[in-house]
Amino acid sequence: MAHSHSEAHGTFGSYAAGFILSVLLTAGAFGIVLHGGFAAGTGLAILAVLAFVQVIVHLVFFLHLNASPGQGWNVLSLAYTVLAAAFLIFGTIWVMHNVSMNMMSR
Repeated sequence: MAHSHSEAHGTFGSYAAGFILSVLLTAGAFGIVLHGGFAAGTGLAILAVLAFVQVIVHLVFFLHLNASPGQGWNVLSLAYTVLAAAFLIFGTIWVMHNVSMNMMSR
């Protein structure tokens, strides 16, 4: 049975562009780690920027998330997911810091 989609999916060109960008970003991150030409803090900041750009590339080219009016619920669910992940990550860091300060410093 054929499925009817009201939203346009990506073209071969957009998938190819997303794939090439993803490979370049991954190779760049790998090269930074492999060669270690930067100080630890600088390298970590560059890796964080490359990771953020890669997430944006995946959202735009593969998940087709854009600013069109029909994407409202998708953007809202993405925002909720990011908020929940932030609570989980920063809550874990906070708890582990408090455990370290209250238990290990004696």
